[in-house]
Amino acid sequence: MTKEEYMKEALAEAKKGMGFTNPNPMVGAVIVKNGKVISKDYHHRYGEFHAERNAILKCKEDMTGAEIYVTLEPCCHYGKTPPCTEAIIQSGIRKVYIGSDDPNPLVAGKGAEILRRHGIDVETGILKDECDRLNRPFFHYITSKTPYVVMKYAMTADGKTASYSGKSKWISNELSRADVHKSRLRYAGIMTGIGTVLKDDPQLTCRLENGRNPVRIICDSNLRIPSDCNIIRSAKEVPTIIACTENAQNTEISQNPEIKIIRTSSDNGHVDLNELMQKLGEEKIDSILLEGGGELNFSALKSGIVNRIQAYISPKILGGAAAVSPVGGIGLDSPDSCVMLGEPEITRFGNDILAEWEVLKCSQE
Repeated sequence: MTKEEYMKEALAEAKKGMGFTNPNPMVGAVIVKNGKVISKDYHHRYGEFHAERNAILKCKEDMTGAEIYVTLEPCCHYGKTPPCTEAIIQSGIRKVYIGSDDPNPLVAGKGAEILRRHGIDVETGILKDECDRLNRPFFHYITSKTPYVVMKYAMTADGKTASYSGKSKWISNELSRADVHKSRLRYAGIMTGIGTVLKDDPQLTCRLENGRNPVRIICDSNLRIPSDCNIIRSAKEVPTIIACTENAQNTEISQNPEIKIIRTSSDNGHVDLNELMQKLGEEKIDSILLEGGGELNFSALKSGIVNRIQAYISPKILGGAAAVSPVGGIGLDSPDSCVMLGEPEITRFGNDILAEWEVLKCSQE
């Protein structure tokens, strides 16, 4: 096998930790000796041992002279767990292949340098693009201290998320909807607006077997959320944050011990989304799936908090001047001021198409 093929195995291992390592990255490790994989493992859960140490502890063979393939530069500092560089040095491994460089200032090249100083050969950049894509949220969060925000919506081929009568079930097919639940697992939080709560009374949970529910974040500037809605009734089981403005009043909701209230300054009567992102980052929420309505989506784009677009496109036509679009608000006055997106990534789910883009220019300020 080639070094790229071994790194693909490490990537497959890393993905097993999806949804359970936040705000840490997903990392996989594969140990190879004499052309044979002798151990592999991944970072299982935040606060537990990292991939390299897991693979080393799991290995039943002599690792002297072996190689290890790891999707992210090994850590070299004491945090919730001891440094992985220490475990590699003590193991007898002679060469380390690294996928992504770690942008964490506590690591950032130091891990590779420590290994080299101990006589271990280090080669970096193996399948770097694939390894980087795996941990986009982590890279954003560790450098900005704010969540990586993915705006998700499902629409018809003519760009409608609901009919003129407000009906939206179901625009996307079952395969697409199942994939949405993988995103709800992957990202630490899920955010929507009070309009969606009042209209649809959603659960905003992950329905995958052995999954993990994201933290629910409701943008409710004036604390209008009903006490008998699904979000409030299930707040004991699912972590729930209500974001409102500083002067919003609702004694029943604000004194509910099962709900966390985050207050921000008023942005024209609404929650200040940039301030909210700062506060959610402080809560160690590294990523958010934004499942908002058109108004919240436009506000999120205009404020510059959106990092990625995830659009499920169904081969259906609804039509109608009054039908709902994924991004509402007043809109932008010229193509020159459009939100600019990067190269599309296309995936098919049956007859549906998932188009994803990184946002290149989001803030219109």
